[in-house]
Amino acid sequence: MAVPWLRLGAERLFEMPAVLERLSRYNSTSQAFAEVLRLPKQQLRKVLYPLQEVERFLAPDGRQDLHLRIFDPSPEDIARADNIFTATERNRIDYVSSAVRIDHAPDLPRPEGHTKKMNFFKVGKHFTVVDMPGYGFRAPEDFVDMVETYLKERRNLKRTFLLVDSVVGIQKTDNIAIEMCEEFALPYVIVLTKIDKSSKGHLLKQVLQIQKFVNMKTQGCFPQLFPVSAVTFSGIHLLRCFIASVTGNLD
Repeated sequence: MAVPWLRLGAERLFEMPAVLERLSRYNSTSQAFAEVLRLPKQQLRKVLYPLQEVERFLAPDGRQDLHLRIFDPSPEDIARADNIFTATERNRIDYVSSAVRIDHAPDLPRPEGHTKKMNFFKVGKHFTVVDMPGYGFRAPEDFVDMVETYLKERRNLKRTFLLVDSVVGIQKTDNIAIEMCEEFALPYVIVLTKIDKSSKGHLLKQVLQIQKFVNMKTQGCFPQLFPVSAVTFSGIHLLRCFIASVTGNLD
């Protein structure tokens, strides 16, 4: 699935330093993202494009099945998306409500941990993020009634994001969620969490294994993986940009 309206990303970032200088002077760039732009080039690449950092350790013939640049936004697009996720007086990010059953869900336009209820976060006038309970042995008893019904019946659901621990890879419980998305024909994305806890070698091994799984055993999964770290913030800006894109906020 190509994203033709987005300008060339990583190459432009590192071949045209003027882009960074222009963005650093861009008045509406969030303070957090402005600080990211001041990082040294190698560290900046690691924060914005973590998969492409891993790519450096692959032999050329080992890169063909690793989808790194299907979604390859420019620094300008990443900055625009970051602004959407930055709370301001004019762009409020509100916790709307919790719903323990599907009929309790708020009537809103829709776009880790072990959440026991569905939590709704309204991001300005752009979209609503729904934090859903985890699946598996710690899932709430009414998981089927709550989560499966929501996923099947919410017509304005734009994308489902499955969080997979990059340290341990795809587990039995992850397969349950993947099978559910495939059965319901939902477009979904795999987000690899906790990448700060793995060595480069271990992370590369997990990325290759999960990418092979996506390539061979899924139909509705977006081909590109999104590795992230809540500790170093690596990959978070790119994931935010993807969310802004699929919800139509970068058109």
